[in-house]
Amino acid sequence: MSTVKSGGKSAGRSVGKTGGKTKTKPVSRIPGKPAPRTAVKTAAPSAAMTAGAGVGTAVKAAANTGSKTAGKVVGVAGKSGGARDMRVKVKKAGKLKHSSQLWLERQLNDPYVKRAREMGYRSRAAFKIEEMDDRFKFLKSGQKLIDLGCAPGGWCQIAAMRVGLEKGKGRIVGIDLLPVDPIPGVDLIEMDFMAEEAPALLTQRLGGRADGVMSDMAANTTGHKKTDHLKIIALAEAALEFTHTILAPGGFFLAKLFQGGESAELLAQLKRDFTTVRNLKPGASRSDSSELYVLATGFRRKADAPSEAGVAANDDGS
Repeated sequence: MSTVKSGGKSAGRSVGKTGGKTKTKPVSRIPGKPAPRTAVKTAAPSAAMTAGAGVGTAVKAAANTGSKTAGKVVGVAGKSGGARDMRVKVKKAGKLKHSSQLWLERQLNDPYVKRAREMGYRSRAAFKIEEMDDRFKFLKSGQKLIDLGCAPGGWCQIAAMRVGLEKGKGRIVGIDLLPVDPIPGVDLIEMDFMAEEAPALLTQRLGGRADGVMSDMAANTTGHKKTDHLKIIALAEAALEFTHTILAPGGFFLAKLFQGGESAELLAQLKRDFTTVRNLKPGASRSDSSELYVLATGFRRKADAPSEAGVAANDDGS
C-alpha cells in the first residue's frame, strides 16, 4: 500500500478511497526504531488427508488452499533461551476434523518430512529403508527387486540408487493401488496387489526370480488396534506367499508389521524359510507408532528348508 502525506507533516497508510479521496490511518513512528512485526499466518487444508500422502503434500496444501481453515506460525523458545524453534500450529476452522488437524500439524513439524523434502525424497519412509540397509546391507548392486505398496516411491528411490539403476544395473518393479510419479528406471504398476492377476504380472515384468521382496503395504486403519493389526498381518502373509513363488535362493524379504501377538505364526513361518529373521524399529519410525519391520535374509527354497526344531533366528535386530 502507498504512503501519503497530509499537510506535509503527518504520515499514514492508505486504507481505502471514499468519494475519490484517500483516507489514511495514522501510524506512529519513532526515529531509529524498526516498524512493529506482524503475525505470520498460513492456510491449512479444508479436507482430511490420508497417511499415504507423499512428502510435501501437506505443506503444499497448507500453502495453496483457499479454505477458511487457518494455522499460524509460532515461535517456541528453546531450553537455552537462544534461537527459537519455529513450529507450525494448525488452528481448526471449517470442516477440518480434529484427527486431520493433528496429522497435518505433525507433518508440518516432522524433521524427517522436512529432510525428505530438502533431499528430494518422496516420503519420510525413505529414511527407514536407508537406515535398515545401512546396518544390514541387504541392498546390493545389480539386484532384481519387487516393491509392494510402493506409493509414493520413497523405498524405490533408495533401492534404485543402491542397486545401480542409473548405471544400467539391476531392475525394480513396484506396485500400488495409488498412482506413483515416474522414477527413472523403475517399472511401476498401478494395481491392487491383492488382485488375482497381480502376482503373475509382477513376475512377468521382473523377468526372472527376485533377489528381494519389499512390502510397506498397510491397510487403512480403523482405530481398533486388534482389527488394524489383523489387516496388516493379512497383507504381510499375502506378500510372503508371493515371495515363495518368485524369490531366488539367498534372497531377502522385508515387510511392515504392527506389534502384537498375531504376528507369531508369520514369524514362525519366516524362521522356517530364512536363515535369519530380525525385528527392526528404525529411528525414522515415529516413537508413538506401533509399526515395526521384519527383515528375513538367506531364503531357502522349500526343498532346502529345515524342520522347525532346527531353526535359529535373532529377534533383537542383532
